[in-house]
Amino acid sequence: MLKRLLPAAILIMGLLYIFLLHSLLFKLIPMGLILIYAYLRVPAAKKRYALLTLSGLFFCMLGDGLLHWFLIGLSAFLIGHLFYLSAFAARWRFSRIRFLSIVPITVFAGFMGWRLLQGLQNGGNEGMAFPVILYLIVISLMGFFAIMSGSLPAICGALLFIASDSILSWNMFISGIEYSGVWIMTTYYAAQFLIASSIGYQSALLPGVKSGNS
Repeated sequence: MLKRLLPAAILIMGLLYIFLLHSLLFKLIPMGLILIYAYLRVPAAKKRYALLTLSGLFFCMLGDGLLHWFLIGLSAFLIGHLFYLSAFAARWRFSRIRFLSIVPITVFAGFMGWRLLQGLQNGGNEGMAFPVILYLIVISLMGFFAIMSGSLPAICGALLFIASDSILSWNMFISGIEYSGVWIMTTYYAAQFLIASSIGYQSALLPGVKSGNS
């Protein structure tokens, strides 16, 4: 019963934070609920993927709480993405079609890196170039490994996470985006929920996928 009610609770609390209650506590509540939702999806066997994903969710929640200190929060998110990357790597299902996704991901990462370096230089934040570019590389790899896993929730979640962080970094370092907070948090909560949903997910819908067992 709780497992069925949690998605609605996550949606409601996420919308409350985005549109009404802009406090750190209400920012973290949806992530706490997503962690519980993910834990309830852990299968009886093959728990490695679940444990890595739960660890990623936990460090991303830490990043939420610590993002006021940008580099500390960024480091927590970086660790979270390394856990996600490891989880998706454990589900690697090679497909030539999906492997080609490395091309648009590399092009997008290269474009974002170029614009971010320009924005950091123009804003006098050259000292942040290394951690920001390192983070960009890791989250791009996370997206690629999600695609190679063949898990539809993981793929959608990873791509939404890249979209969320791209909006955030563009808004912070390049130029302002109207309603950026709404776009960042809606894509972010959706990304984390989908990644959590990938625990226990089984599908053979995508090319080259034989089994999506956790």
